[in-house]
Amino acid sequence: MSRAHEAKVLSADESDPVKLGWMVGAPPPADKIIRFTDPDYFSFPKMRWTVCNFRQLMPTVNVSRGLGAPVPLERAIDESIDAVTFTPLGGDAEMTWEQSLAANYTDGIVVMHDGKIVYERYFGCLDEAGQHGAMSVTKSLTGLMGEMLVAEGKLDENAKVASIVPELAGSAFGDATVKQVLEMTTGLRYSEDYADPNADVWIYSAAGSPLPKPEGYTGPRSYFEYLQTVRKQGEHGAAFGYKTINTDALGWIVARVTGQSVAEFMSERIWSKMGAEQDAYYTVDSTGTPFAGGGFNAGLRDMARLGQILLDDGVVDGQRLIPEAAIARIRAGGDKAAFDKAGYALLKGWSYRGMWWITNNDHGAYMARGVHGQALYIDPRARVVIARFSSHPTAGNAANDPTSLPAYEALARHLMK
Repeated sequence: MSRAHEAKVLSADESDPVKLGWMVGAPPPADKIIRFTDPDYFSFPKMRWTVCNFRQLMPTVNVSRGLGAPVPLERAIDESIDAVTFTPLGGDAEMTWEQSLAANYTDGIVVMHDGKIVYERYFGCLDEAGQHGAMSVTKSLTGLMGEMLVAEGKLDENAKVASIVPELAGSAFGDATVKQVLEMTTGLRYSEDYADPNADVWIYSAAGSPLPKPEGYTGPRSYFEYLQTVRKQGEHGAAFGYKTINTDALGWIVARVTGQSVAEFMSERIWSKMGAEQDAYYTVDSTGTPFAGGGFNAGLRDMARLGQILLDDGVVDGQRLIPEAAIARIRAGGDKAAFDKAGYALLKGWSYRGMWWITNNDHGAYMARGVHGQALYIDPRARVVIARFSSHPTAGNAANDPTSLPAYEALARHLMK
């Protein structure tokens, strides 16, 4: 990208979807309409509206919160948080917490400390009653389901994938173990470079699209069909390689072991029992299969609730929802050497376990991360949970990590005081 082009990118304020008037009116003006069939429906700045409105554009499946009353979250707002300062990675000038929100195109952020909301802000398309795409934070939720089943003895992490899903026997996944899928150390021929229009991720996206296929299309027509076409590259277990298709393979494993889709499992085991305020939902393919690798959408406070349950070792209001052993396995982290081979310059010393990103810092913090700045950050030592939805113009988190990661650590230290 040229410097001239970089200079033209609208700021968070300039690209505010409310100010730009996307989809306002009955009907909206022609130049303000966003359709799922538009090739740029998820391009910046349109995507700053889209991230809050996937359900208006494509088919979805519900994740019920159940029929009970929501459990209110206690509040103890800390007015000093906006002034917390930190130095961005690779920078030399301090930035405040408040400045970092606009820098990262934040749509909403909730901070919890010791189980209470201490900070909450909404911008752009999102408000407290809205829902937002979690993107690849979804992977960590699917990984959590897998780890729950392992901890409960219902899923053998050393089993070969083909022994659970025979349809994958002829694919690259067939001879991989469940553990290698959970830790994304599978050897797969698959490119997830969103900047490359010819990358495999776009073929996968086409397979998972619920839209009618163009005339003459002969490729896979669902997520599960695509997974069967993936071929091997390299050896399983050798190195970490972040690939969404691992998570959808795990979603298939979860469905085969439990007899439930990831949406049904999430609702029954967690969402309907944690006092959630809102139903959540997944986007689905043409066969109704939830997108286990990136299709989850939810309210922001409910994401914070989930983070708090993990912080509290799987218990909410005295009821165990998640096996403590599953959370302990995630927090323990994965193979640092395998992770290092992936070359994440800003994530030195990190690892990956159960589809969660483990910082291995002195607070034992770990994260769920999604493109365009989605995050669920859990700091066990500081007793802090940070849930953030964003619509950063750049998909890769390397664009927001220099300000996000030190901001989270600075806030945790501030709240510990």
